[in-house]
Amino acid sequence: MKPVLIAALLLLGAQANPPKPHIIYFLADDLGWKDVGFHGSEIQTPQLDRLAASGVRLEQFYVQPVCSPTRAGLMTGRYPMRQGLQVSVIRPDATYGLPLEERTLPQALKEAGYATSIVGKWHLGSFDEKYWPTHRGFDHHYGHLFGALDYFTHLRDGKLDWYRDGKPLKEEGYTTQLLGREAVRILREHDPSKPLFLYVPFNATHGPLQAPSDYLDRYKQIADPKRRLKAAMTTCMDDAIGEIVAELGKRGMAENTLILFSSDNGGPTGEAALNGPLRAGKGTLYEGGLRVPAFAVWPGKIKPGGEVREMLHVTDLYPTLLRLAGAPTDQKLPLDGKEAWATISEGRPTPREEILHNVEPGRGALRRGPWKLVVQGALPAADAASLKTELFKIDEDPEEKSNLADRHPDRVKDLLERLNGYAREAVPPKSKEKS
Repeated sequence: MKPVLIAALLLLGAQANPPKPHIIYFLADDLGWKDVGFHGSEIQTPQLDRLAASGVRLEQFYVQPVCSPTRAGLMTGRYPMRQGLQVSVIRPDATYGLPLEERTLPQALKEAGYATSIVGKWHLGSFDEKYWPTHRGFDHHYGHLFGALDYFTHLRDGKLDWYRDGKPLKEEGYTTQLLGREAVRILREHDPSKPLFLYVPFNATHGPLQAPSDYLDRYKQIADPKRRLKAAMTTCMDDAIGEIVAELGKRGMAENTLILFSSDNGGPTGEAALNGPLRAGKGTLYEGGLRVPAFAVWPGKIKPGGEVREMLHVTDLYPTLLRLAGAPTDQKLPLDGKEAWATISEGRPTPREEILHNVEPGRGALRRGPWKLVVQGALPAADAASLKTELFKIDEDPEEKSNLADRHPDRVKDLLERLNGYAREAVPPKSKEKS
């Protein structure tokens, strides 16, 4: 066969089977809607701002109201109410975790040939090692199993919560900076010819509010001590992300890497997070608790400087990433997430008709199209009369100022029927905390 023909065939083969993308997901903890520069914050986040400008901002990206449920949705593509994880977070003394029958995102990516690493916070079960990240599809874990650990001592409730591949690790340093350095190390030592899934769930900016003194010094102009700490923690995380992305460039991997960023829930207003103009914050079913800063970057695949205002949910990332990785989405447990690459990369209409924000024994919320129903009371409910009911038209009222329930009783009835359906399907919450 002539050399020219061989070269042409090789080129066609390369085009038919492009290299699988590397995937990096930066997940911030308790970061508010207005705690980033690209949403007009006074907090300095130049690295995040630059990344957001080089990709597409996902301006209606929804998560769960608190930490563990969001992580469960990301890892499985399924609503956490299907796993009994819809209420609260998994505490250190809990004897449950993400059910073992769930197929996880790193497991699915490993099936497609990926190396998988988690650098940061797991928070999906630890009472038995079978629930730890290195038993759930990750080749490597560095970081912590819970939240709310001390940033300097790495203690939670007096117990060390810092590990490398399942073994307790005593070392000095501020956790955000340590996580950044570990992610840089992984990139430096990785063979770029093998696709990599690097999941970096920072504990920043979750409490306790602690920051290195040099970062605090940058915000002497902020009078509120909590807000000053929040700002310092956020900028430190921003710098760590910048170092990781810089290493990606040094390794020649940037052009074939999809970078995703979001917060795990809305910011806690009691710890100086700002979600304005969205209503309320962490733990609530209002926009400030559910809609978070998010973006996606992939040079040559996502046009820079864009905004997507179509509604998306964290569970959508599971089937979307599997499709990009060439991993099968057929599985025993059905998905709630929708494959949304065309929406993310091209701004096409969302594949979603609705998002279940959550359904709990004492409350629930669901959005269908522009309409959002928020209820308090026992679910499922025979009718709206037994509930405290709020109806909002989110496209016209993202601040949720106007309750339209009395004006649109038929709309309330329709959405409540949908919410009741989910309530009947829900696994009873494993957490003993009330919703």
